[in-house]
Amino acid sequence: MKRELTYCVIGAGNGGVAMAGYLSMNGYKVNLYNRTLEKILPLIKEPIIHLTGEENGFGVLNKVTSHIGEAIEDVDIIMVTTPALAHYNIAKEMAPYLKDGQIIVLNPGRTGGALEVYETLLKTRKRNNIIVAEAQTFIYAARSTSINNAHIFKSKKEVSLAAIPATKTDYVVELINEAYPQFVPAKDVLETSINNYGAIFHPAPTLLNSGHIERCSPFEYYIEGITPSIGNFLEKMDRERMELGRLLQVDAISATDWLYDSYGAKGDSIYEAIQNNPGYRGLQAPQGLYNRYIYEDVPCSLVPMESMAALFGMKTPAISSMIDIAQIMTNRDFRSEGRSAERLGLDGLSIAEMHLLARKGTIVKRRFDRFDEVV
Repeated sequence: MKRELTYCVIGAGNGGVAMAGYLSMNGYKVNLYNRTLEKILPLIKEPIIHLTGEENGFGVLNKVTSHIGEAIEDVDIIMVTTPALAHYNIAKEMAPYLKDGQIIVLNPGRTGGALEVYETLLKTRKRNNIIVAEAQTFIYAARSTSINNAHIFKSKKEVSLAAIPATKTDYVVELINEAYPQFVPAKDVLETSINNYGAIFHPAPTLLNSGHIERCSPFEYYIEGITPSIGNFLEKMDRERMELGRLLQVDAISATDWLYDSYGAKGDSIYEAIQNNPGYRGLQAPQGLYNRYIYEDVPCSLVPMESMAALFGMKTPAISSMIDIAQIMTNRDFRSEGRSAERLGLDGLSIAEMHLLARKGTIVKRRFDRFDEVV
């Protein structure tokens, strides 16, 4: 039975606590890993997570640890919920302990997450019999009120998922559908990476509301933070994202249509759909600018989109302006830190070769530091 599947949730943030609580509440054996031991000490002492909101109840965890080898030992599915900036390091830390056939799911991958993790494991292990998948977005709108408690505002109605190699996508979806029937297969990880709506809904509203956020003034992030003028800017970013999708021969869905598909929120524009989305009501803005909406979504969502577009000579003025503003405000070089097309192994590939990499797990030897591998 599928319920005999064992899970490890990597990361004890908002999403990780909610996911670990939900899976354990529904009868799965769940390990929870967090890099910082101090944060999870209360859970080690009492490994129970209480859920409120859309889901109500509690789950008892099998193991809570800051040792990644213990966390992933003999589990079937590893659900990574850390910020995307941590994907590379998490992959390197897991590599010595992974067993052939284990499944890693990035929740979400943002843009290029599965490609980055797959190639990192390939270089570290010199082979890759691990399935690496990415969800197009996180399945919940959730907040952890403490390490032992999470509030799930709303689950998305549908979340696309793709694996590397894509021939394993249906297999992964079938395995996790008992726990999460919302997951549906995408064609490949280029599709999930381009349909990354965090790139649209996170950096720009945060940066354009930076005064309120830096003063820690409370407001509802989506409902109040996305005004008509900010919504208009998001529309321009979204058009650039969809144009990139068309260049890459990916089925790109508009953010407005995605809000309807995921939440049933109707509107003729992003602004209207946001205002009509009950799943976003009550979600407060982050406290301070040092948060993942900038430090994750700029280098791991906007930078790879800009870099991939540049491969085809495509300009992205709205997306690029947000990267520029984020760099100036934070004194960080997100373009050098982030996921460039070269870092993702896409530089120099044709569109057909990009899809071959995503669908077949084929790494094409182009430079001395890369490996030939067909899975």
